[in-house]
Amino acid sequence: MASRVVLNAFSWEHVPAITTLYRHYVETSVATFDLEPPGERAMADKFGAMVEAGHPVIVLEVDGALRGYAYASTYRPRPAYRFTCEDSIYIHPEAVGQGHGTLLLDALIEQSRTAGFKQMIAVITAGSSGSIALHERFGFHHIGRHEKLGYKFDSWHDIVHMQRAL
Repeated sequence: MASRVVLNAFSWEHVPAITTLYRHYVETSVATFDLEPPGERAMADKFGAMVEAGHPVIVLEVDGALRGYAYASTYRPRPAYRFTCEDSIYIHPEAVGQGHGTLLLDALIEQSRTAGFKQMIAVITAGSSGSIALHERFGFHHIGRHEKLGYKFDSWHDIVHMQRAL
């Protein structure tokens, strides 16, 4: 039987699974520069604020289990940036390479456009070739690179900035 892949809007019931998935990335990768994983309360506050602000937050479930999520957050807090968002996508490690990032980014772009955003920025650790390639496939172009911007796991990491119009 084929797996059932579903995209849904974020709901409070997703917080534990999102927190667990994000913890994995904090503890094992440089996909995020958080050094300590936030708890469920902090994640609920973060996601609740995005939803309240009208920002898209999408979860991807396979046979009822969360296997990824994506959201468009405020790019910068100053009001002139209000039409620009920053995307974030996290995929369960057992689901990487199955096209889930493509599904999430496609939906996130459309929902961000509908929410009134005009530009989307991706801030990606330079060694994340899969994420960079995904964004390139969706028309993001490279707009800059910051060298040695983040220090994690005893080494410095560069950041690539990519952008696309919505």
